[in-house]
Amino acid sequence: MTTTILDPVAVTENGSSTTTKRVLLLKPRGFCAGVVRAIDIVRIALETFGAPIYVRKEIVHNSYVVNDLAKKGAIFVNELDEVPEGARVIYSAHGVSPAVRQRAKDRGLKVVDATCPLVTKVHVEAIKFARQGYSLVLVGHRDHEEVEGTQGEAPEVTQVVSTVEEVEALVVPDPNKVAYLTQTTLSLDEAKYMIDALKKKFPNIVGPHAQDICYATENRQTAVKNVAHGADVVLVVGSRNSSNSNRLVEVSQNLGTNSYLIDKAEDIQPEWLEDAKTVAVTAGASAPEVLVQEVVGYLQTRGYGSVDEVEVMPENVRFGLPPEIVQAIASAPQPAQ
Repeated sequence: MTTTILDPVAVTENGSSTTTKRVLLLKPRGFCAGVVRAIDIVRIALETFGAPIYVRKEIVHNSYVVNDLAKKGAIFVNELDEVPEGARVIYSAHGVSPAVRQRAKDRGLKVVDATCPLVTKVHVEAIKFARQGYSLVLVGHRDHEEVEGTQGEAPEVTQVVSTVEEVEALVVPDPNKVAYLTQTTLSLDEAKYMIDALKKKFPNIVGPHAQDICYATENRQTAVKNVAHGADVVLVVGSRNSSNSNRLVEVSQNLGTNSYLIDKAEDIQPEWLEDAKTVAVTAGASAPEVLVQEVVGYLQTRGYGSVDEVEVMPENVRFGLPPEIVQAIASAPQPAQ
């Protein structure tokens, strides 16, 4: 596959033009560094310590990934009370609150933390602002695990807002001592809209030195923005509970291009493709490439013979493994030579 120029018209041998059905495969797409790290942590833990390994919540928000790891011996639980005392448990990439950490300590659990480092960054910011006496406004979706974990760092001073109306209704002890943070997987446009509303209400509000929205969320949204105008349909591979996948659909729809979230190729409805000459395909940060390729394969059976990869920007981020896993690998018995 090669990088393509967005020109839907092909020229035949006799010089006349004809429209071809094609797929634009967006890049970057799929797994981000935090997701790769989290999945690797579970796999290495299973290989090193053996099954079962307990995981609090879904390690990442993708049903294919969760089911695959469950087959290998991972047991996914909603709360730590479901984990036997003294057992080994992994925290998901979305992070946990101090209350969860304390509960694990009380129950003598062996903890491996797979929290994405970029989520940890937001937790550190929350602690810093709270210690400096700020009222905290967390922009995000309050039912999301990441937001619950971040809010838990300073619950007494943190309010979560999801809409401009909620911003306008905010009441804080000192309007001149307010700080904001955001969920890492918001849409860039949504975050800007909300932050502008906060700045209008609290002119002296402060925020993080660098934006909280993660590089992978931004890059995948930028790729959609660059390609959506040249596509009739955008298909986003990702699970329903994946925030960043849902945001990719919204970004495309806001640009006027029909877009659909699918877990797998079988979810594609034939009517979506009626009169669609160009279909763009991308994937949320927790969706594996195998599912993307199945979608491409399905589209090829529907007559989309041309598949061009469109790289909008390079992405080469890597995160190291947590010390618990590094130590476990180092101390594991070496195979005989």
